[in-house]
Amino acid sequence: MKTSTDPRHIRRREAVKSLFAETFAKQPENGEMVIKILGQKEKIDKLISDAAPQWPIDKLNKIDLAILRLAVYELENEDTPPKVVIDEAVELAKEYGAESSSSFINGVLGTIYKDETDAKSAKE
Repeated sequence: MKTSTDPRHIRRREAVKSLFAETFAKQPENGEMVIKILGQKEKIDKLISDAAPQWPIDKLNKIDLAILRLAVYELENEDTPPKVVIDEAVELAKEYGAESSSSFINGVLGTIYKDETDAKSAKE
C-alpha cells in the first residue's frame, strides 16, 4: 500500500474523505475539487451505474462510492493519464475500503475507461 507524500495523492485522499462525509450530511466546507465533483454527481453516478448495473448507487459501500466519484471525475475532466487515475483509486480503496474494494473499483473504472475509449474510436 502506498504511503505517499505526493501532494496529488494527499489531495485525492482529502477529497475522498470529504465526499464520504458528504454522503451522510452536507459539509460546511468542501474543497474546490469536491464542489466540482458534487456539481457533476448525477452524470458521474450514471457512468458508475452503467459500468456496474448489478450494484445500485444506493447499495454501494459509501467509501467505494466516494473513491469512484473522484476517479470518474478525474477521468472525465482532468489531464491525468487514465492509468494513473485508476491506480490511485485502487490504492485509495486498499487504504480505506473493504478487502474486495480495490478489485471492484478497478473493474468499474476499467469498464468506464474502455467504454469511453470505444466511444471515441467509433466517432473517428
